[in-house]
Formats: sequence, C-alpha cells, structure tokens
Amino acid sequence: MKLPDRYSSDVQTIVRMRHHNGGDFWATPDGRIGKGSPFSTRDCVLMLIELQTPLSDPLLRGAAELAFQLWREDGRFRAFPRGTIYPCHTIGTARLLCYLGHADDDRVKRTFQHLLDSQYTDGGWRCKKFSFGRGPETEYSNPGPTLEALDAFRFSGVLNQDARLDRAVEFLLYHWEVKRPLGPCHFGMGSLFNRVEYPFLRYNLFYYVYVLSFYDRAWNDSRFLEALRVLESKLSDGKIVIENCNRKLRELEFCQKGVTSDLATSRYLEIKTNLESK
Repeated sequence: MKLPDRYSSDVQTIVRMRHHNGGDFWATPDGRIGKGSPFSTRDCVLMLIELQTPLSDPLLRGAAELAFQLWREDGRFRAFPRGTIYPCHTIGTARLLCYLGHADDDRVKRTFQHLLDSQYTDGGWRCKKFSFGRGPETEYSNPGPTLEALDAFRFSGVLNQDARLDRAVEFLLYHWEVKRPLGPCHFGMGSLFNRVEYPFLRYNLFYYVYVLSFYDRAWNDSRFLEALRVLESKLSDGKIVIENCNRKLRELEFCQKGVTSDLATSRYLEIKTNLESK
C-alpha cells in the first residue's frame, strides 16, 4: 500500500530522532534499545514498520544488527550492559527482530526455545522484580510481556501447533475474566486498558485482541469474543478511532487521538481476516 504523502513527515520526524539517546539507531551509547520510549530503538522501529518502511531500509537493518549484538548463547537478550536479564527484555527484543523479518534466524529460534523452556506455571512469562512489593497478585505472570511473547511466536513455526502457547493464551483470557492487576509489574485491565491505543507499544485492548486473533485457542472463547465486541463497539463507520496515544507522539499524523486511523484500521482488518479464516 502506498502511504499518503502526509505520513512522510512522520517518518522524517522519527528518523530525525535517530541519535537523540546519544547512540545510533535510537539507542543509548552503551546499546540500550529500550530506553527513551516512545523514541527508543524498539518503539521507533515498530513505528517505522507501521508506516510501511521496507525492511531492507538501512536504518532497519542497522537496528536489527544492534539488537542481535545483545543476544546470548542461551537465547536471552541483554538489554542493559549490567544487571539482571529479565524475561521482558528477551521477549521485547525477540518480538522486534520478528517484526524485522528475522524469525527464521537460528538465534531467534534459540530464543523461542528458551522462552518455551522458561514458561511460568500459569502459562505466561514472569519477571522476578517486585517494584510494587509482594502480594497474591505477584504470584502470576506479567500479562504485558506474555502478550508480546505471543506476538513474537505468531511469526514462528509453532503457531497453533504447541500446547504451551495455548496455555499462554489461556492465561491472558483469564486476565480478561478477573481484570485485576497481575504479575510483579501490576498489569491491570481498567478504563485505561479499554481505550483504543495505537501503535502497539503497550498492553491495551486493541493490541490484546489483535494478537489473540492469531491463536485458535482464543477464537471461540467467550472472553475473547467479549473483548472483540468491546473493541468493535468503538468503531466509527468500520474504522478504528484512536482513544489513547503517548503524548510525546501527538505531533505524528498516523496516530492522532480522537480521529479515525487508516493504518490502525488495517490492523483491525487483519483481526477480521483471522477470524474469517477459522
């Protein structure tokens, strides 16, 4: 799809931020690709992909090379030069590389295996970092990283072929059922979660329905269908209206709050295609 000319300024704005964190490709000088959201390496690359930048673009190739430098032989990615490697770091980097077209790389395949081997008992992925203290809710996985992991796994060869991923889907469907904050990082489903958000940079209703629509386990589940109905109740003439967006992105045309978005609607149409193919 050829983008309207108005989106060229969005691309230019993102590209101009290339060195704003002190390093190249939106990273810090020591290679942190997740710092500076929404103008981190991770977020800028995802936005450029939404704006349909070719994966062969030198900026995207350079960002991929930078991400691969963080890979370790055990399949994890070290997002920070020092300190604990948390599952969310590995998941976020793997997801990024999948969007960049590297799901078939042997290193990413090793990461997929590491994630399956390190799955928590409830089916999701959980960081042992208790910034909010400990309580019954922190005994669960982190829904946000779990959703990102399923987003990455949809690029893999085990989509809808591995029961372990069905367990992760079930965990996220359970979260729709209980709504309350879960995991050490307290991911909840309140009014903010239900505001349609785009691009897919955070845990929210639109991203939740989008990812789960790729998984057979969710298709006929009443909890998923309810989430889909909530999303569709917010459509305007069949188009997605963005209700929430990072305030730092308010100058970008493609994700303006309060108006319909053609690019966001294209993601919604993917949901419909997935469900029609069942």
